[in-house]
Amino acid sequence: MLRLSTVALACLLACGLPTSALAQKGDALAPITITGSAIDDRFSSTATDPVSTVTITRQQVEEQHAKNLIEVLRSVSGVTADLQGDGETLKIKLRGVENQRYMGEKPGVAIIIDGVPVFERTGKVNIDIDNIESIKVIKGGASYLYGEDALAGAVVITTKRGAGHQGFKLDTDLGAFGYRRYLARAGFARDDLSGHIQYSDRDQDGYYFMSRTFSKTWSGNLQYALDARSDLSLGFEKSERFRDREGSVTGEINAFNDPKGLEGGRGFSRNFNVDLSRYNLTYSNDLDERSHVMAVLYQYQDDTSFWSNPMRFTATGAPTTLLDHYSTINDYTQVQRGLKTEYRTRFDQLALMGGLEFKRNTFLNHASALNSYRSRPTGPVTPAGMVMSDDFTAENTQAFYGEAKVGLSQKTAATFNLRHDRIGIRFNALPVAGSGNRTVAERKDFDVSSYRLGLTHALDRATSLHAAVSTGFRAPTAEQLYRGQTTTHALVLGNPDLQPEKATSFEVGWKHQTQLAGWPASLGAVLFQVDRKDFILDSNGQYAGTNNPAGGGSQFRNIGGARSRGLELELRTQPHHRWSFDAAYTLLDAYFTRYESYYQTYGNANGTYVAHPTAAQRANPGFWQGNFTVEKFDNTGNKLPRTPPHQFNLRANYLPAPGWTLSGEMDYKSTSWSDEINQEKLPGRTVLNLTAQYSTKLSGWPGARLSAYVRVDNLFDKHYYLTARGSGDANLDGRYTREDPSIVVDPGRAWRIGLNLQF
Repeated sequence: MLRLSTVALACLLACGLPTSALAQKGDALAPITITGSAIDDRFSSTATDPVSTVTITRQQVEEQHAKNLIEVLRSVSGVTADLQGDGETLKIKLRGVENQRYMGEKPGVAIIIDGVPVFERTGKVNIDIDNIESIKVIKGGASYLYGEDALAGAVVITTKRGAGHQGFKLDTDLGAFGYRRYLARAGFARDDLSGHIQYSDRDQDGYYFMSRTFSKTWSGNLQYALDARSDLSLGFEKSERFRDREGSVTGEINAFNDPKGLEGGRGFSRNFNVDLSRYNLTYSNDLDERSHVMAVLYQYQDDTSFWSNPMRFTATGAPTTLLDHYSTINDYTQVQRGLKTEYRTRFDQLALMGGLEFKRNTFLNHASALNSYRSRPTGPVTPAGMVMSDDFTAENTQAFYGEAKVGLSQKTAATFNLRHDRIGIRFNALPVAGSGNRTVAERKDFDVSSYRLGLTHALDRATSLHAAVSTGFRAPTAEQLYRGQTTTHALVLGNPDLQPEKATSFEVGWKHQTQLAGWPASLGAVLFQVDRKDFILDSNGQYAGTNNPAGGGSQFRNIGGARSRGLELELRTQPHHRWSFDAAYTLLDAYFTRYESYYQTYGNANGTYVAHPTAAQRANPGFWQGNFTVEKFDNTGNKLPRTPPHQFNLRANYLPAPGWTLSGEMDYKSTSWSDEINQEKLPGRTVLNLTAQYSTKLSGWPGARLSAYVRVDNLFDKHYYLTARGSGDANLDGRYTREDPSIVVDPGRAWRIGLNLQF
């Protein structure tokens, strides 16, 4: 793949070397302009973009009547996601770049909302789908624009703004499993001022046991034209969210007999209360016909509290399985503040952009005992309120970045990007009772450069080729650097010598506009490869435990490497004979290039280590009893878990009569592995979703429109898994089988109906 990309780049460059006399009229690329921006998407254009991008408009989002973002992104090749049971919090993944731990990791995809890079502490993203103006998916390493965590790309979301939202809108939806949604929006527009305010309320009882969720969100935007060339835009979003259990069960038998998790226990964490707020002020000025300046000042805050670590024994030593008996309450506050500014200008065959970014992210973690408990029947009592951890992290980033686009001929353009990030991590922690640790004050600085080099060549007025190489990186977190210095029960020790993870992406692509059997169609094909190195993983394997004598201690280390390569095909058509179609296919081969030491525990990791146990010794009668052993695996060459080699999505729309739209979607994922050792599988599945909607103008009420829809997901009520994760002997029977992975079962057939009134 590397050789193929290099040859393609050379061929494209050779195509661009002749003078413009060789380019026929109408065959040239669009005018040379800078399309990239870390602040705004108003410059979006795919004509000279050397990497794969897909843009989804507000109208396309609303026509889906989607409950969560992944229902929209399924039509984009290369996209997968980890869903919570409610579907409203998710981890978006691109091209097989997979997070290997259940929690505590960013996903390797930068999520940008109005220029603000946002994320939750577990890597999941809370997004109000009712406040989306557009979505742009950028594939390949994208740290050259967005900095940290853009290992595999970026999802850039622009929220609603502008005169298009004047008037009033009322929405209401009902659905399966107690789903309810209400939305109200009011907006206005004048020559120099426009704005709107919106309130949305989503609530559902949930399919799974203890899986209720809700979100209540206020959002809005005010845009003021300072003069004919410049404007100010103020946006805000304030959200209160709640979610409980995710709905996982252990093993295939439980997944079949108890898919709701009624007998599945309490889950490691639950009762999440999340308060989110986002504010951004954007200034934009067209200095002249060729130059533009822009700046954004932002703040994003995440206040989260949740329970973790179910109690096994009360303060008296009595076993307990009560639903609310959890040992720890976690309080977490994350504040992201920053300033970005960009200047761009263009000449006849040259366009330039330069940007600066300054940001400060702070993270306050406080964990204490929720109830009094014992870890063992005769162990010491941990009293309620006892502090388990208390630490503060500050990440300060200063970055500069730029883009240059050069017209080598009328047919060929070259794009160069460069960004340099200076990241300073400051970690402070207080000692906690029973840990024997001291006050900790640590600091670590990273200097990381990212780049992109790409070429775009027009074969004719309807066809173009592109090729690019780009990079991405993810800096170690404070948890990975310093965990274990201040807590009483750290599972994995930190490592201050960690280096950032890095990824290099190669791609060669083809785009074509044509008439396909009468349908105006857009076709695209991309060959890609993503190489990751210095992958940060647990030296003992995932959740192998700290008392593994064979592993030499459990610690975060740069011990992994991975490669993802494959083919992406996309087809999008315009309506013809009342029909339109969209299709997306992904062929993916994702595997570990380096992962020599992976330890998996058999038996009870809290018990006594036995090097060669008998079958009787490996079975454990209780949480505090029994024995365990470990087995070492070399996962080098193994497929990355939860990365299906084949994905296919087909959507069709039929317009049988004025105002009516009937839509169908088929979504297929092939079988993949659920674990790093490639023993247990996540079965493939094909599901069918249907939507019918009707829209009409209201007579006697000028400008008013009434719409209604009904949507049915998983029409044939197919039983399948949303996700499956295997990391060891979960049922403590001394073996690792299909009865050990943690599985989230799809709820099955689900329906929603809704009404919309705009005036």
